[in-house]
Amino acid sequence: MFYYFLRFLISLLSSLSLRRQVLGKENMPKDTSCIIVANHVNLLDSPLLGVSLGRRVYFMAKEELFQNRVIGWLAYQFGAFSVVKGRLNRRAGRRALELLANGQALIIYPEGRRSDDGKLGQAYSGAVLLSVKCGVLIVPVGISGTKQLVGKKWFLRRPKITFNIGQPFILSASHEKLSKEETALLTHEVMMHIAALLPPDYRGRYAS
Repeated sequence: MFYYFLRFLISLLSSLSLRRQVLGKENMPKDTSCIIVANHVNLLDSPLLGVSLGRRVYFMAKEELFQNRVIGWLAYQFGAFSVVKGRLNRRAGRRALELLANGQALIIYPEGRRSDDGKLGQAYSGAVLLSVKCGVLIVPVGISGTKQLVGKKWFLRRPKITFNIGQPFILSASHEKLSKEETALLTHEVMMHIAALLPPDYRGRYAS
C-alpha cells in the first residue's frame, strides 16, 4: 500500500516541478518478466522512471544509498535493493533472479554509476548475464533531460525530461556460459539499443 502512496506522491511532485514526456509506452511489457536497461545521469532517474513505465518495477541501487536510514527505507519501499558498485554481488544476484522468476520488471543501469557528463560510458555485463540466464526480454530506455535537475531552484524552470522506451528484444545467445568475447559483444549490443533512443550528444562511446 505504501508503494502506491509513494508512486502517487512522486507522480504529483513531478507533474508540478517538471515536464515529463514518455515515448513508446506501447513497448513496455505489462505482465511478463523483463530487464529494463537505461542510461543514468541523475539520482532522480530511478523514481521518475519508476512512475513512467506503467507497471511496478524494481531496481538495483548502490549500497551507499542505504547508509541513510530514511532514504534507504523509502528506496526499499519503492522497490530498490542494494548492489555493490560495479558488480553483481551474490545477495543482489539472488534477489534479481527471484524477481525475474516471479514475472517482475527489473531496472538495471549497465554503466553501474551515474554519468558525470551525461554521456554513455563503459558498461558492465550484469544485465546481459541475467538476461541470458533467465531468458527474459530486455527493454531499452533512453533518459534525457534529467541532467538539468541540479541546484536548489531547478524546479522553477520546470525542465523537460524524456523517457524513450524502445522495443523489447531477446539476446541471441546459444548457451548460458558465455565467453568474454561473447559477453562483450552482447553488452555492446545492449548499449547500442540505449544509444539509439538518446539524442546524439548523450551517446558518448556508443555514438557510432
